[in-house]
Amino acid sequence: MSKPVDQKQLFDLELIRRYDKAGPRYTSYPTAVQFTSDFGPDDYKAWAEKSNQRAGNKPLSLYFHIPFCDTLCFYCGCNKVVTKRREKAEPYLQRLYKEMEMQSAMFDSDRMVDQLHWGGGTPTFISHDQMRELMAQTRKHFKLHDDDTGEYSIEIDPREVTEETFDVLRSIGFNRISLGVQDLNPVVQKAVNRIQPEEVTQRAMENVRKFGFKSLSVDLIYGLPFQTIDSFEKTLARMIELSPDRMSIFNYAHLPEMFMPQRRIREEDLPVAADKLQILHNTIDQLTDAGYVYIGMDHFAKPDDELAIAQRDETLYRNFQGYSTHSDCDLIGMGITSIGMVGNSYSQNVKTLEEYYEIIDAGQLPVFRGLELNEDDILRREVITRLICHFHLDKSKIENEFGIEFDKYFVSSLQQLETMEKDGLVELGDKDIKVLTPGRLLIRNICMAFDFYAQQTKGQRFSKVI
Repeated sequence: MSKPVDQKQLFDLELIRRYDKAGPRYTSYPTAVQFTSDFGPDDYKAWAEKSNQRAGNKPLSLYFHIPFCDTLCFYCGCNKVVTKRREKAEPYLQRLYKEMEMQSAMFDSDRMVDQLHWGGGTPTFISHDQMRELMAQTRKHFKLHDDDTGEYSIEIDPREVTEETFDVLRSIGFNRISLGVQDLNPVVQKAVNRIQPEEVTQRAMENVRKFGFKSLSVDLIYGLPFQTIDSFEKTLARMIELSPDRMSIFNYAHLPEMFMPQRRIREEDLPVAADKLQILHNTIDQLTDAGYVYIGMDHFAKPDDELAIAQRDETLYRNFQGYSTHSDCDLIGMGITSIGMVGNSYSQNVKTLEEYYEIIDAGQLPVFRGLELNEDDILRREVITRLICHFHLDKSKIENEFGIEFDKYFVSSLQQLETMEKDGLVELGDKDIKVLTPGRLLIRNICMAFDFYAQQTKGQRFSKVI
């Protein structure tokens, strides 16, 4: 069990400036950059069959991508379809049901769904009746829990929901809510085209509690146009007052060459680098003083939250949805651009509505690329997962599990970590690797030392670590 740390030591300005380079967020290893079109529907089917043969009653995790948004947030880099036409959701849902039918036929019917997530886009774009029908179709094709033991979560836009929405979501089985906020300042909201008055956010959070959801998570973004050190401090102070169970404080990465909506944000309106770092420093101090625990990768949670408990027990896991307590699930991704993880394989669906409709209507799986992990991938994934989740790695456990001599196999990785040890990021022992407090904020850098592919790409196509 990991010992409590002094989170005030997380922020070391000199180290951050030295190590602030581009790198993966490690929602998977290898990352999606390595996916290839050589992996297709037949490969996916083969892995589903292997999964059934090897899994026994291994549980499932289901991810549904609902891509529609009513308005365009200028900072967004997600795959989405922006439209005011709510009727566009129904043709999509009808195809989603067909994909669900095809997917469920490949997996044993007695495999329980321990984790379920609706992401977007804006899942609350669809109507209440459509929400009920989507969950009914899911129950028809998969084995869902009838009680609250599953981790069933949904991302919501507070501007899209009423009190009745929360009643509907709770009644159909959701027990966790992720709430998009980003910033409470009206000037910032106008600059990113997301007008969301504070009372709208507060009302949504009150309804989450009124209807008995087990967990409430809130997303904020720092580095947006017209944000100041003082303005973000006020936003965070108000959120602390509203007391969500978890908070994710993301760094805005301005990449207009990659994400067209960001071209509407003027670079001169963004806070300068020094101010962004000060915002991050203040954020760590504010959340620490309020009793939140740093989980890693922008995530903070209350000490009694499932993520914090799992991290202390070293049972925390990380996948395409972020941090999780369900490491034993095969993940089935459905809808456009969704990513699945079945056995030692990754797969991704096509990215446009047109392609998706055409393939589903032809009775085919919409998988267009993926990856079959080799033995080295599986080993390195385990090392990276343990470091990024637990900030600690027991070398003997890796040696026993994979039949290697750790220091010999990872000699070049350990050589890279020697510099980080001198800088106080890690402690390299004979039996283990410990991530020290300043290294927790720079965990992506530490993981990159074990990333075979990052050594080849030199951080290209990734955001800065801070």
